[in-house]
Amino acid sequence: MPALSDTAIRYGAVSRALHWGMALLFAWQFLGMILRATLGRTPVVGFFVGTHVTVGVLLLTLGLLRLVWALANRAHRPPYEAGLLGRAARLGHAGLYGLMLVVPTLALLRLYGSGRGYAPFGIEIFAPSETRIEWLMAPANALHGPLAWTLLAFIAGHVFMVAVHQLFLGDRILYRMTRTTGPADPAPAGREP
Repeated sequence: MPALSDTAIRYGAVSRALHWGMALLFAWQFLGMILRATLGRTPVVGFFVGTHVTVGVLLLTLGLLRLVWALANRAHRPPYEAGLLGRAARLGHAGLYGLMLVVPTLALLRLYGSGRGYAPFGIEIFAPSETRIEWLMAPANALHGPLAWTLLAFIAGHVFMVAVHQLFLGDRILYRMTRTTGPADPAPAGREP
């Protein structure tokens, strides 16, 4: 059975589940928005867009859990490498975490300000209201979309850098988030121990 907590050489089962679960949900969200931008209103797009708010709130909840778990495990997590690459990775992860929390929070504030109410899965989060709160909606109207696309750019950069580490730098950093046993960072490809 894999360890639940993180260690100095790999992420534990909880971190991996949160990471890959959120990756799938973000893929769903962005696929829906890309289809909407390219196809317009179609039944397929309507299916994706119809889940957007609920998946967004789920992502916010998982993002908060992920942040709490990361802070609780910060002394045990795989360390960043030294130097410029390590600092860039630290800043990139901070940007990812920040955007993962800010983007859905803005949307949730807009939803609350709209007065529509919200009850995912029949659980009322807030009741409908006849009062619209424009100042609460304005930040999301201005920033939700652009920040979401910025988040997608950060995600693409994250994936790109994992590929660079895995394929070109040979440190196989991806194993930290995929392997449950054995060495997390085996000898680089072509250089078996």
